[in-house]
Amino acid sequence: MASCLRKKYQSIVPFLVLLLVCVKGYAVPWFPFGPDGGDARSLTVDPHDHAHLYLGTATGSIYESRNEGQEWKRLARVGKRDDLVLDNIEVDNADPKHILVGGWVVDRNDGGLFVSKDGGVTWTSQPDMRGQSIRSMAESTSDPKVWIVGTLTGIYRSEDGGEHWKLISPADSTEIHEVESVAIDPADPKIIYAGTWHLPWKTTDGGVTWSSIKEGVIDDSDVFSIIVDPVHPSTVYMSACSGIYKSENKGVRFQKVEGIPSSARRTRVLMQDPKHLDTVFAGTTEGLWRTGDAGKIWIRMTGPDVIVNDVYIDPTDSNKVLMATDRGGVLASEDGGSSFHPSNKGFSARHLSSFVADAQRPATVYVGALNDKELGGVFLSDNGGLSWIQQSAGLAGSDIFSLGQAPDGTILAGTGHGLYSLKDGAWGRIGDVTFTKTAGALSAPTPAKVARVPSKAASKRPVARRSASIVKAFDGAVYSILTDGNSLYAATSQGLLTSANSGISWKGVDSAGSEEVYFLGNARSSVLAAGPKAMRLSTDDGKTWKPVVPPSQLSQITAVAVDGDGRLWAGGREGVFLSEDNGVSWQPLNGLYVGDTNSIFYDQRSQRVLITSNGPNTLAFAVHLPDKKISFWDTGWNLRFIRPVGDHLLAVTPFDGVVLQPRMVESADIAHQ
Repeated sequence: MASCLRKKYQSIVPFLVLLLVCVKGYAVPWFPFGPDGGDARSLTVDPHDHAHLYLGTATGSIYESRNEGQEWKRLARVGKRDDLVLDNIEVDNADPKHILVGGWVVDRNDGGLFVSKDGGVTWTSQPDMRGQSIRSMAESTSDPKVWIVGTLTGIYRSEDGGEHWKLISPADSTEIHEVESVAIDPADPKIIYAGTWHLPWKTTDGGVTWSSIKEGVIDDSDVFSIIVDPVHPSTVYMSACSGIYKSENKGVRFQKVEGIPSSARRTRVLMQDPKHLDTVFAGTTEGLWRTGDAGKIWIRMTGPDVIVNDVYIDPTDSNKVLMATDRGGVLASEDGGSSFHPSNKGFSARHLSSFVADAQRPATVYVGALNDKELGGVFLSDNGGLSWIQQSAGLAGSDIFSLGQAPDGTILAGTGHGLYSLKDGAWGRIGDVTFTKTAGALSAPTPAKVARVPSKAASKRPVARRSASIVKAFDGAVYSILTDGNSLYAATSQGLLTSANSGISWKGVDSAGSEEVYFLGNARSSVLAAGPKAMRLSTDDGKTWKPVVPPSQLSQITAVAVDGDGRLWAGGREGVFLSEDNGVSWQPLNGLYVGDTNSIFYDQRSQRVLITSNGPNTLAFAVHLPDKKISFWDTGWNLRFIRPVGDHLLAVTPFDGVVLQPRMVESADIAHQ
């Protein structure tokens, strides 16, 4: 359906194109439209169709391609959660509809094995492996009913195609756990190799007994990948943090392979060319390497900045190579790895943080990304989100925390290290930031201190000495940027900043305090600034500020807004609260049941407040202000926030890029567009 939109309506006013759906009457998820790229973790081919590929992510989503990785579409969110790293996808050699996916969680011992019997459309959690942190998986090529998985606990085997699992490593072993890699001998499913976080192991009797195969391997080596030659199973390759090893006697002894420099120690994956067995690719944290002579000489095929998580070689054409990488997504080669280009159409795993729409050109929008370094930054769309280009020159790989637009039209970016402005297609650092510092040791007490001073002592309070304005390089984090008439505000780690000249220079707002500020909201003459525990309000366009007591029900503030009638909105884990008296009192809104709020936005044009919350909820809410009527959309995605673009809505997801709202219209109307 998304391709239908692209092809049919690219010549029409772009941001209206996305509102159309080719068939009326279906509740469809919102359409994903990039920006393409991000972290890709694993690649797997359908053994019955070399053009049919699966792609695993670090956020629980699995994608598929039907044209050798040229285009991707999200197939499902495995486990219906966004914290699963999908490093292992296996398609059953006997049944291509039967797929097993192993997942693990970064910060704790958790994960699971997930099974699909309909080609990845729906998934169930395998009961025997529930909660297991699955780091490796393999299917026997000689007996398709035999599967092996490696977990933080140990090694498990299934003899019935993945229906049931049994621990085959010693339950009380102090050595065989944290199993990062497994491989099965192609001729004998009872011969199993396992690589742990410290050394490799082997069994020849299906797990009844295990032996260490560390001969020739540097002690305490994390074993990331093991591959067994499909034709000559005596040849075994193994990668570890200490380098790459090769054995020609089934692991009895390994020899360290020379050629890859010691700095590229983390070789995450080894992959053998199925047509040319002496050709082996090594995907490392410092690029892709290749040997054409079974490991004697290695050549680096990419720059050292490419972090390779997986490698796929087309079994019908060795010139076609794909890599799953950090930040760069999928990279493709048609010349055996000599050169690569992005192949991410339809795949978006961007961690987006921020958004701004051009006030003069409603179809021109910008989004900011986190964690992608030089491959991230800021992305620009001039067609309402239908397509994106990177616009990050000058940002030097900075994470983007916030975006805004100055009154003169200049686009601004807040980073973890200061403010930037966009001029002539490049970003420049804003250095003119003024902080007011008191000359001398004494300063006027804060209101909180005055309240605790007895009346006699209060008459002897020290008088604030003359203040001095000091211009210095501002290197703090900028969490939010807000335009209020001819003024700009920036919520930062060092307090509130303001600019009266479209962001050329900034100064601290002393009366708003020096506490860290995360959230901003405004309407008419009111500006609301908030941190996790405190709020300050100005009702005179920023001239004066007063503290506001947050809703007592909120343990922490996570979102704020001001609507057109001057009402204050605040949200957090416990829900959304409304104040009609400048924060003197707060009440929940009847009928609005939303928790773990992450965004509240006043949509002036439509006279509504838009609200989103953290997953697993996929709903977005709108409160129509004249009558406080509540409506919602089930977007089908976990959302970070939602914004109007033209007369449709654009939402930013935590890990899957931008999604756009469909609008149902009569098919007859579509035909006349």
